[in-house]
Amino acid sequence: MKYLSVIIGLLFLVSCDEKPKSLQFKSVTIDTMYEDSLSIRAIELMDGSLAFVADKGTFGSVDLKKGIVRTKVQTYDSILPQFRAVAHTATDFFMLSVSNPALLYKTGDQGDMDLVYKEEDEKVFYDAMKFWNDKEGLAVGDSMDGCMSIIITRDGGKTWRKIPCSELPKASEGEGAFAASNTNIDMIGDNTWLATTKGNIYYSQDKGKTWEVFTTPMLKDKETEGIYSIAFFDSKLGVAIGGDYTKPENKIANKALTKDGGKTWQLVADGKEPGYMSCVQFVPNGAGLDMVAVGFNGISYSGDMGANWKKLSDEPFYTLRFLNDSIAYAAGSGRIAKLTFK
Repeated sequence: MKYLSVIIGLLFLVSCDEKPKSLQFKSVTIDTMYEDSLSIRAIELMDGSLAFVADKGTFGSVDLKKGIVRTKVQTYDSILPQFRAVAHTATDFFMLSVSNPALLYKTGDQGDMDLVYKEEDEKVFYDAMKFWNDKEGLAVGDSMDGCMSIIITRDGGKTWRKIPCSELPKASEGEGAFAASNTNIDMIGDNTWLATTKGNIYYSQDKGKTWEVFTTPMLKDKETEGIYSIAFFDSKLGVAIGGDYTKPENKIANKALTKDGGKTWQLVADGKEPGYMSCVQFVPNGAGLDMVAVGFNGISYSGDMGANWKKLSDEPFYTLRFLNDSIAYAAGSGRIAKLTFK
């Protein structure tokens, strides 16, 4: 029994000393599932399908098993809304248009979409949306009247309340968010992070009841610069990516990492691949080491927590979501595709 205890102890020590291993992707295969003359910047995996929204009032879903695509067009008066944000609960699908009037739709009881929130103002511009759970969700938009535009639901999306500026940090002049991939919001438990054009991270530890702001060293001096996408692996480890879409080859100050929940950020791979990217995601089961970024200039992969990146493809995409640790779905200008990483 004494020897057995020693062996068990040694095995425990060995297992504790094992370091997390990267998945070490070498390539990606791209299979187009849907093509149309649309700009598709928001996708969401739900119940065996991929939901998407686009410009020209278009929204739809792709059956991931059968490959069947269904689309519909949502009009508002004579307007074809430009949808760039999508989210879902266990029972409902939500989509949000960007500019005046901002229109937020929810799945209706009769099969059509119900308008549950409308905001009219020349300055209104919404960028992304996400839910903490089946009752509570949030959408973020550009600053108005001195603060970021944040709307919250606590009743499953039936009603939405805009947080008054008196309850939010003061925004920087011209601060907003990029409606590029529906990924400048992330949530882990009660924690929420919002990334802005000024390279700031708005953080809430209580599902949007209180907020504070953290700064990052990301590029942020021009209107086209800032953080375009964030992703958190857990409540501590997060990554931010962006740059300047008008200078996509610029690789300076466009990638950063946090290991303390967003309080402090350090630049990674500074001056190295990749340049401008509109979306970054951690790979499931990648131990926080593996991440993939996409943009209109290609697909890049890191297996060492963002320290080094490898370009896997020149194929352009705006946004990306992982199904598991080897399959993801991406959307961009005119198409949705299945990506298989090996």
